[in-house]
Amino acid sequence: MSNKRNYAVPLAFIGMMFFTVGFATGINGYFVPFLENNLHLSSAQSYLVIAATFLAFLVFSFPASGIINRIGYKRTMSLSFFMFAVAFGLFIPAARLESFALYLLACFISGTANTVLQAAINPYVTILGPIDSAARRISIMGICNSLALSLPSVFIAAVTRKPIEAVGLQDLDLPLYIIIGVIVVLGVITLFAPLEEIKAEGEENPEDCPYAAGKTSIWQFPHLVLGALALFVYVGVENLALLTVLDYAQDLGLPNPEGYTVWPGIGMAAGYILGIIFIPKVISQVKALRICTWLAVADSLLIVLTPPQVSVWCVALLSFACSLMYPAIWPLAITELGRFTKKGSSLLVASIGGGALIPLLFGAMKDWVGSQSAYWICLPFYLLIMYYAYFGYKIRK
Repeated sequence: MSNKRNYAVPLAFIGMMFFTVGFATGINGYFVPFLENNLHLSSAQSYLVIAATFLAFLVFSFPASGIINRIGYKRTMSLSFFMFAVAFGLFIPAARLESFALYLLACFISGTANTVLQAAINPYVTILGPIDSAARRISIMGICNSLALSLPSVFIAAVTRKPIEAVGLQDLDLPLYIIIGVIVVLGVITLFAPLEEIKAEGEENPEDCPYAAGKTSIWQFPHLVLGALALFVYVGVENLALLTVLDYAQDLGLPNPEGYTVWPGIGMAAGYILGIIFIPKVISQVKALRICTWLAVADSLLIVLTPPQVSVWCVALLSFACSLMYPAIWPLAITELGRFTKKGSSLLVASIGGGALIPLLFGAMKDWVGSQSAYWICLPFYLLIMYYAYFGYKIRK
């Protein structure tokens, strides 16, 4: 019980940060159809918003680990909030100038802030307790993340008192000022939060982790490299599950398309709750990952093979199948890294850059073959994750 009490306060603050990550991701989903409507962009162009955000993960993941080594986890977390504030501040002149390039720059800076924050909070929550229950802790954090995903659409609609189709570029000033104010306050709170600096097993004493003791590079850990690849494709298809339902519902001409944005978050939260209940006492992290991959493969087929009015619900519910993949892949990939834990975590954070490439490919496919058929892109990626769930994580040679 004492361990649980010790975890409670840090988890509460880390949960707040995962909520911020979810909100920033949700903003991307909002801007795709918003900019497509207001700046008259093609689907491929509008999905550059997501690509610009997640490109930052490829560029700044390893520098982020250097920041953590230099100033520690807590100060790095606080720094990321102020970076978010700068990014959201740039959206205001971008709207006034009607500059798509400035929007992309703001999204890239937001992605950089996201990179720095995730480089700190993911390994922190993973090594905060036993590794075999890490998926459970990450699932708790995932609930905080998923609760925020649909919030931007709801919040902006409430402040502007307009549906997404009627919101203009200048209407976002007040919502953005409110968001910036809240983010700055959160950055100050984080700076004074009671978060201790922690280390993974073997970081201080290499002999505590014999498997990593003789290694000289993160590339000598096959289970880490394959985990990074699995995470790369996962983040891409997860973004499709979380961020494309609004755009898809609009393409189908469905009434109140913004109402569908609530369901991906609900699906993620439902999966996280099951993970919290059953991992690791009833089911292991590995088995949870395997079940999720089978569900994702089945649902991907339903998306492209069912009538559009049914298919949109399959897109909204794909997030349920995705929910426990990230919480399971992360601890499996950083197991027994010892003194390479921070660098290994940076490699996994770089893998979040998959969120840049795959949605961009999806946008191009949508222009080419149509909205529904574009979701075929999900199937091979979920099969790759299935391979990792059955074989890849076990490779230790």
